[in-house]
Parts: sequence; C-alpha cells; structure tokens
Amino acid sequence: MNIKRFFASSSREALAMVRKSLGEDAVILSNRAVNGGNEILAFKEEDMASFMTDDTPVQSSKRRPAPAMEPLQPVQARPVRQAKPAAPARQAMPEAEPYRAVRAEPAPVATARPKVTTTAAPAQAAAPQSSKQITDMLNEIRNMRSVIESQLVEISWGNIQHRDPVKSNTLNMLLSAGFSAALSRQIAENMPDHRTSAEANTWVQSILEKNLQAIPNEDEILNRGGVFALIGPTGVGKTTTTAKLAARFVMKHGPGKLGLITTDAYRIGGHEQLRIYGKILGVMVHAVKDEADLKIALEELKGKHTILIDTVGVSQKDRMVAEQIAMLSSTRQPIKKLLCLNATNTGETLTDVVRAYKVKQLDGCIITKLDEAATIGSALDVIIREKLRLYYVANGQRVPEDLHVANKKLLIHRAFRAAAQNNSSFQFKHNELPFLMGNTSPVATKLSMGADHV
Repeated sequence: MNIKRFFASSSREALAMVRKSLGEDAVILSNRAVNGGNEILAFKEEDMASFMTDDTPVQSSKRRPAPAMEPLQPVQARPVRQAKPAAPARQAMPEAEPYRAVRAEPAPVATARPKVTTTAAPAQAAAPQSSKQITDMLNEIRNMRSVIESQLVEISWGNIQHRDPVKSNTLNMLLSAGFSAALSRQIAENMPDHRTSAEANTWVQSILEKNLQAIPNEDEILNRGGVFALIGPTGVGKTTTTAKLAARFVMKHGPGKLGLITTDAYRIGGHEQLRIYGKILGVMVHAVKDEADLKIALEELKGKHTILIDTVGVSQKDRMVAEQIAMLSSTRQPIKKLLCLNATNTGETLTDVVRAYKVKQLDGCIITKLDEAATIGSALDVIIREKLRLYYVANGQRVPEDLHVANKKLLIHRAFRAAAQNNSSFQFKHNELPFLMGNTSPVATKLSMGADHV
C-alpha cells in the first residue's frame, strides 16, 4: 500500500494537495497539526485491496483432507525400546495397539469423489461472504471520508472567518442574493486573500459576469431570423413573451415577414390570447395540434423571415414534456428552443425545469417575472451552472416595453442590491457558515476564475 504524506500550512491547503495528487476518492488515514503546519497521511482508494487479505484459500486449506496413506494393519505386539525424549513439542502417544504400515491397493475412485465435493463447498460459500465484507468495509471508509472532509471544511471556514473576515462576508452576500451554497463556496474559496470589501465585491461581480453567457444584441432574432419556439412550464409567461418578441420584430421589419404558431390547444381559449395579439399586429396565427400540423404550418410559412412558436405549458414532471420536445425536434427546418425561467422560483425548481427540458439541446433561455422576484440569484445561478445562453429578461406585462436584452452587469448588480434590501430572517449568521459549508458538496461546474484583478 502506497501511503503518502502531505504537509502544508493549513488543513485546507493539505486537503487540496491530497485531492490534486490522489483524486477525489482518496482515503485519509490521519490529519494532525505538526511543526506549525498540518500533516495528512492518505492513499488511493484502489490501493485498499493491497492490505485486504482473501481468507478463502486459508479456509479451504484448513478443511482439506489429509493425503491418502497406506492402510495400517495390526501386527503382533513387540516390546518397544525406550527412546530418548524427542523435541519438547511432541507429546507421548497414548497406549494403543501397535500398527505397522504395509502396502495396499489404491482406494477406489468412487470413494474419493465425495471427499472433493465436501471440501469445495465451504470455499465456494466463503467467497461471496468475503466479497460482501470488503464491500461493506469500503462503504464504511467512504462514509468516514465524507465525515472527515465535512469536518475539515468546517474547521477551514472557521479559520477563514478569523483570518480573512472579508471572505466570510462575501460568502454571506452571495447566499443572501439567492446563489446556491455550492456556487457561493466555490467563488469564495477561490477569491484572492487580503482584499478590501470593495475589492472583493468587484472581484466577485466580475467572476459572475464572466461566467454568465448572454447575447450581445438582438441581431440573432430580429436580423438573422429563423424559427424560435418558446417552451417552459405552465404560467411562466410564454404567450406574453411571444407577443413581446413579435411586436419588436414588427416594429423593425413589418408584419409581412413574421409568422406566428401556437400549439396551445389544451387550455380553454389558450390560443385566443395570441390571436388577439396577432390581430393587433396584423399577423395571422396558425394553431397546430400535433407533429403533422406543425410540419404543414412551417411549410406554409417557409417564406417568412422569422417564425415564433408559442408552446403549451406543462409541468416539468409531465411526460408531455418529452413529447413536446420530440415534436419540435422532428421537423426539417431547425427550430431553436428558448426556455422561459420564472425568476420567482427556487433554485431547486429551476434546476428541475432545466433538466426536464434539456433532453434535447437548448439554444437559450429567457428570464420572466423579474419584477416579481425578491432575489434573482437563484435564476442566475442555474443559468451559470447549466451553461445556458441568456437572451432576454421580462419585467412586466406591457407589450413590448417590458422585454429587454439581457445585460449581465446590470443583472448581477441588481442581484446584490436586492440582497442588501432582503429580510434579515433569511440571511445566515456568521457562526452558521462553517456548518453550512461543511455539508455542501462542491459545485460540478468549473467556473472561469481568470478575473483576478479589480
């Protein structure tokens, strides 16, 4: 077993060295403070088998029958000469009728077979039992490692609070803005040391801005054209957003180059709302029910510069989501799918929505109901972690005024401004942060941390 020693000035740095050298599955044997630093002894998980001894051969050797000996036959007793004492380990044999060995015929084969069978059975039964013991032991070690890592993170963050309180304040600021604990932890841990509060805020906002993808302008929709479908759960504002996009297009290119399609045939009067908007704009609205109707409508509108499709809203847990995505992906003409995300939803709900609609590739997203959200960090967090491209933000019901091209700097600034005005009942106390970080797994998304200047 290859046990390695790692030494650093703090447990956090030593643990980072362990992960870099041995990977995330490393097994930690000890962690202690020595000589003004921290020492960790660890080894790779796959090296565990090097000191796991398989007891199956030992059991089989103990139960193996003794080699066949030639049969012994009684002979006439003779006086035995007194022999010198043998090795002390041997004990005198009990008095019995003397025997002498004589050669006999080999034992029949039939009598040997049962012996082989009876000795092999225990060995075969012991193998699964031994495998289960090893599996249980590995699971216990993994659980121990998880607990140790959690405690080390708690200790690390406790030290950070005393050594660099600006990092602790930055972490609390991110959490209060609605960002997930995992993303907040990754940003705070990578923040350069010994920054002022103003420098730290500038650095954090620059990192978030660098990792938030957004279109620079409206050219992709208004000038390049194509087919765009707005998808998402019920009540997220797809129909209103479709009308806003249609109005912006008509104002620039006129109604003759725009096509409108609705697939909302389930709600009572669902397609009538878009028909009213279309009538105001002077654009005919085509209602479709299935894949065949959609192909016919797209064929009739193939001469249009831009086609907008308003889809029916269904829960992200409904099987109709997969059917809807399959319908939009089966046409000859490529359809770009824009997912509408409700800014008032929690991060867990938004993540569930994204993963349900991400069966096929998503081309972008639109944040809706921005004016109704107390914090918008959850929506920005999901967009960053899922690497979505943000097109627009909608902050009201007015058509088309309340639709804006996403401005990353303004969105991030608004997220932290809202956090400062947020109710203190939903903010974490400083003594709660180490426990929160200790029970938080690092985010899987690798953020770009290139902005190390302010």
